[in-house]
Amino acid sequence: MIKFCVKLVQRWLPEPFIFAIILTLVAACLAMPICHQTPIEVVENWGGGVWNLLAFAMQMALVLVCGSTLAAAPAIKRVISSLAGIPKTPAAAIALVTGVSAIACWLNWGFGLIVGVIFAKEIAKRLSGVDYRLLIASAYSGFVVWHAGLSGSIPLTMATPGEALAKATNGILTEPVPVSQTILDYHNLIIVAVVIVAIVITNSLMHPKNDIICVDPALLEEESTANSQQPIANSLQPTPAQRMENSRILSWIVALLGFAYLIIHLGFRGGSFDLGSVIMLFLFLGVVLHGTPLAYVRAFGKAATGASGIILQFPFYAGIMGIITGVGASGICFGTVISNACISISTPTTYPLLTFLCAALLNMFVPSGGGHWAIQAPIMFAAGANLGVDPGLTGTAIAWGDAWTNLIQPFWAIPALAIAKLDAKDIMGFCLIDLLITGIIICSGLVIWAL
Repeated sequence: MIKFCVKLVQRWLPEPFIFAIILTLVAACLAMPICHQTPIEVVENWGGGVWNLLAFAMQMALVLVCGSTLAAAPAIKRVISSLAGIPKTPAAAIALVTGVSAIACWLNWGFGLIVGVIFAKEIAKRLSGVDYRLLIASAYSGFVVWHAGLSGSIPLTMATPGEALAKATNGILTEPVPVSQTILDYHNLIIVAVVIVAIVITNSLMHPKNDIICVDPALLEEESTANSQQPIANSLQPTPAQRMENSRILSWIVALLGFAYLIIHLGFRGGSFDLGSVIMLFLFLGVVLHGTPLAYVRAFGKAATGASGIILQFPFYAGIMGIITGVGASGICFGTVISNACISISTPTTYPLLTFLCAALLNMFVPSGGGHWAIQAPIMFAAGANLGVDPGLTGTAIAWGDAWTNLIQPFWAIPALAIAKLDAKDIMGFCLIDLLITGIIICSGLVIWAL
């Protein structure tokens, strides 16, 4: 079964950019007959959406580059190297990487997505006989719990008071839904725990006995940044510019400014530890730990080369989102059609399950929590209220659906693959097995919750 899935994906899954192009064509071809849109309307919806994710694309690029730069700091490399020495067998390495990644992603998805892959790379350098593809797949598989965790965008949006909540749900949610009814509800926590245990066990058992694909540790070694911390002097006496470039005082001043803002924002203003906070934490910790501004600039430049996939593909997925959410003269939205199809066959017991599956399907075309909220919130909460389904359960079902098919949607794997220097087809065969296992658990958990 494992070999079949791996070979299937390697044969049929194209490079992520090609996958984005194919999804664009599929969405366009379906929108015309289903939504009665003309080719011109589809093209206009696509073009109108292409630039709608620029801010988010920049955030994703920064979380990748700042996270990689932080990991390249000498002090962080020593800590990661020490932890990477704990597992002594391939199965133990796979289990540890999966568990660390999943817990980190539950705490904060941006942090977990980067840290898990960096940790996996370090283990690959130190432990021989471990399959590198499965190691990186294990690091990415932990991402499946992110939207049921503390940084889940839909549950946090539901918990935020204000007019935006009522407007997004067409007046269904006039009062915020606390996280105690979504993220921290004991039903959700049990699903998260069972999913984490399941992927730890599954990934460990998937390690091949033969045909192991290892990686030469030398290929994973990054160019040393030690020399970048030394001034480049043309004479025995450094110039004023060189003194500033190699000034630890300047690094500390700008870092203290950033840390002060985070303390005020999180501690005194009640702000959330969102993606922007993660980027700031990565950025200013990196500035301090690299020692000098020049050392950080050079390390940042090396890490920036890995962000090319994000920069290239995000406009295309924004265009797909434009097709899914766009409305032509017919007044029909593709995303609404999918959601209504789910509602039409639902009962109070099956509604959360079908909501989850509907979100999972939409996620293949719109791999964004914010996109899901925009498409499904006005429809699914109204239908859930008519069926008597708790809004916390409806929102959690949408969140799980958004996260689940990320296991086979290479969009979110782009940062991880850039760090690991692999292609999507190298890891998605293993992730397909995780998709099947976790799907059974999530579906069962939502049905039990509904009962």
